[in-house]
Amino acid sequence: MSANTAFHVAVLPGDGIGHEVMAPTLDILRRIEATTPSLKFRFSEAPAGADEYRATGKSMSETTIKLCEEADAILLGACGLPSVRYPDNTEIMPQVELRFIFDLYAGVRPARLIPGVPSPIVGAQEHGIDFVLIRESTEGLFASMGKGVTTHDEARETLVVTRKTTERLFDFSLKLAERRKTRGRPGRLTLVDKANVFKAFNWQRDIFTERKAKFPEVKTDLLYVDACAALMVKKPWDFDVMVMENMFGDILSDLAAGLIGGLGIAPSADIGDTHAVFQPCHGTAPDIMGQGKANPTAMILSAAMMLDWLADKHDHGPAAEAAQRIERAVDQAYAGGLRPMEYGGSDGTAAIAKAVMAALD
Repeated sequence: MSANTAFHVAVLPGDGIGHEVMAPTLDILRRIEATTPSLKFRFSEAPAGADEYRATGKSMSETTIKLCEEADAILLGACGLPSVRYPDNTEIMPQVELRFIFDLYAGVRPARLIPGVPSPIVGAQEHGIDFVLIRESTEGLFASMGKGVTTHDEARETLVVTRKTTERLFDFSLKLAERRKTRGRPGRLTLVDKANVFKAFNWQRDIFTERKAKFPEVKTDLLYVDACAALMVKKPWDFDVMVMENMFGDILSDLAAGLIGGLGIAPSADIGDTHAVFQPCHGTAPDIMGQGKANPTAMILSAAMMLDWLADKHDHGPAAEAAQRIERAVDQAYAGGLRPMEYGGSDGTAAIAKAVMAALD
């Protein structure tokens, strides 16, 4: 991609506070664009989520899906509302549907403690928390989504893992650990599973052994998921990169967010070989919708992840620097005394966005 070519970003604000956190994020990206001559964006907005389902009977139109297919990246706000459900009583979740449509097998959940943000873990500010949890996003127990069988006497959901996806997931995770080592992190990958109980995880361990041989600079270890949960709340600073099955990752990624101050500041990405979706870890929070209380930090940091991914995919240095500028601005804003409402402060959406924008400038 040439320096004069604009990155095309599909923007799906979603439901609830999705619109409220997306707007300041786009403002920040536009400010980045205005101050970086060789970085341009073209934003195309489209509906997706519970409101769209209520209006049309589909969570996303074919037009929206085509837009996402053609875009360089997808920026997604929170989607779904508890009161709007499919006939089988499951929630409207286009964020999950996109994973299957575009084969987004790597769910990337960074957990970095921002200066000035309170953590429930004693010693967290002293030691720092900076790890990445990677959850497989299309298989595991989630492969059974919509396919479970229930009778009067029992219910069954089936866990599925394939060699193709497992190999790609482990290679992705090993490359990330390798990359983090060049940035001063340990460069260690932990495989989290339940191999003492399930054959599927022992089978994956064999594949892990095969794939890690190609990355001799990356240290690796193995950990059972229950032990991992305990260590995450005891010494989270000991982790660097961890990879795991979908359901385990779904649970532990929220635990990871809790360690660094909550879902309001936790970004995420779902990444495949050709497409990627970037979104905050939090939900639509209908209880605070329209009140100006939503914390846009997770959405802003998700946009930084998007820039970093675009930089890596297209060998685009200015995008990488822009991602770092956004992270530094967020750190500076919080270190300067920013206090979101979820921490007992008075700073809402506008105040947080203003502080980050000021730090960016």
